[in-house]
Amino acid sequence: MKFAKRFSQVLKECGYSQKELAKQLNISESNITNWKKGENLPSVDMLYKLCKLLNESSDYLLGLED
Repeated sequence: MKFAKRFSQVLKECGYSQKELAKQLNISESNITNWKKGENLPSVDMLYKLCKLLNESSDYLLGLED
């Protein structure tokens, strides 16, 4: 799944740890882990928050554009 791969890459590049990102989003670290593994996807609201924090477009994260 493109989201899992791109999310993992962007997370690594931005310098946030999973713990820091989870705290910023007020969610558990297991949510972040599941997104990285491709086991589930964030809600639309959470995707919006991710894009703002990671300074990345939703189209890129979802694999709609390069």
